[in-house]
Order: sequence, then structure tokens, then C-alpha cells
Amino acid sequence: MTDHPPRSVLLASPRSFCAGVERAIEIVERLLDQRGGPIYVRKQIVHNIHVVRSLEARGAVFVEELSEVPPGATAVFSAHGVSPAVREEAGDRSLEVIDATCPLVAKVHAEARRFADRGDTIVLIGHAGHEEVDGTLGEAPERMVLVETAADVEALEVTGPVSYLTQTTLAVDETAEVVEALRRKFPQLRGPGSDDICYATTNRQIAIRDVAARSDLVLVVGSKNSSNSVRMVELAARGGTPAYLIDDASEIDPAWLEGVSAVGVSAGASAPPELVDEVVAALRERGAVSVSTHTTATETISFTMPSAVRRAD
Repeated sequence: MTDHPPRSVLLASPRSFCAGVERAIEIVERLLDQRGGPIYVRKQIVHNIHVVRSLEARGAVFVEELSEVPPGATAVFSAHGVSPAVREEAGDRSLEVIDATCPLVAKVHAEARRFADRGDTIVLIGHAGHEEVDGTLGEAPERMVLVETAADVEALEVTGPVSYLTQTTLAVDETAEVVEALRRKFPQLRGPGSDDICYATTNRQIAIRDVAARSDLVLVVGSKNSSNSVRMVELAARGGTPAYLIDDASEIDPAWLEGVSAVGVSAGASAPPELVDEVVAALRERGAVSVSTHTTATETISFTMPSAVRRAD
């Protein structure tokens, strides 16, 4: 076997599943345990292909739109939330809805309704086409405008009171720049009482920044449609460390490891923790490694389950 130089693996912590993701997955798992399949899920329950495949194997059926769900069936809304129009459609089709929307996304929806009711124009900071953004925009489409960058702010033409909200999975530093641009343009700007970017997104970004500063290479486990995972890769790269997003260990390119003595590893909030273990095992196969964990926060948050799937204790 070819000798490899010793390599250190720096595990960022927190990483992998957050409370909202765990809750959403458990909702589908409990429904499958209690009722068997099929259980229909609108969109991916969370943005991770391994999670989706695992639930499909147990009887979950993922659909793009509710029109694909038989009338009267059980339908689960994903962690990313849905618009009022989707809820109305579910009622029209007599579907039994189990809502797996992350409570922190639901908070943003409630803020959108409150800001709209008081007559504000709401600037939503987020990524066009993301399911969470589509759901939030649907709360008050006639009163909301979407921006992605500070440059977008300059093009806004708005009169009257202005408030802002954000997608929960954005890069903290980039979002701060957009909010600052909004404050310059609209000095009376109002925002949410607490940050909309969720604790898990923030914590994983802080952790990956810490690890990236000590690494020659960063690997983030997550699917390409996972916003928080993509932001982690971008954050590491902005700090000057080569960084790659991988769905699992099979996507590691050996060329990335040439001349690398320290590899930072993390995972987005929707990526199963066992995938990180597999990445570490794959790195071991490519030479001796020492593994250390670098913790920047401890997460203790959990969310209650919907009454329809709650177990009796």
C-alpha cells in the first residue's frame, strides 16, 4: 500500500441535523409506523437525497404538487413551509394534512402576516425559487418584494412604511450587508424582533469558519439543493480555504487531498450524521488520520410534535 503523510481531520460542531429537521423526519417516520404507506409528502421533507431515499424505501411518496395526491389521503407539508394557497388546495382535495413546517419558518410566516396587516411593504431577503421563500411570499404576495443582494436593494422603488424578513438559511455576513443597504435606503426600516436566520444555520456557519481557518481543505456533507449546506461551503471558500459540497463519501475526489495535511469536515442541517462518519472512514482509507472535534456551540433546542403523530408517554 502506498504510504500517505499523516493527515488530521477537524470535525466542526455543531453539524448535521437540527431540531427542525429531526422533527420533520420523525413526523414522516411516525406516520409510516402508525399507518403504513403510502404517506404522501409535498416536496422533499428536507433537502437531502439520502433522507428522501430512506423514507421512500419505507413507503413515503414524494410529490411535487398536491394534485398528485389522491383525494382524502394523508399529505405532509415539508419543513420548508407552504403558502396559504397550498393549504387551501389541500382543503379543497379533502386531504388530511400533517404540517412538518419548521417552527422557525412558521415564525417568519407569522411575521409576514403581522407586517402586512399593519400596512408595510415587506422586503424578503432570500433566494428566488427556494421552497421556503415561495411559502413566505405566499403569505402576502401583494405586499412583499424579494431581494437577494445589496445591489437589488438599490433598484427598489417603495413608498410608505418598509419592513424586512429573511429566509432562515442564509449566510449571516452576506445578509447583514443587505440589511445595512436597506437601512441606508429606508432609515425607518423595521424588522423582526429576533433574527430570522435560524440558530442552527448560524451555529454551523460559525463552526465551519473556525475549522476552515485551521484546514487546508473543507468538505461539507449535504445535497446541492440544501441552502444552508451551500452557504457553509461558500463561507469557507470566502475565507480562502478550498471547499466542496458532497452528498456522501463516494464524491470525494482524491485529487483534492494532494498536499493536504488538515481536512475540515462538517455537514449541513439536513444531512444525516452517519454520512460524516462515512467521510471520516473514507479519509482513513486514504492514509493515517487523527480526528478531533472543534465545538463552538452546544445545541439543546427541541420542538414538540404535531398532535396527530404524538405518542402517548
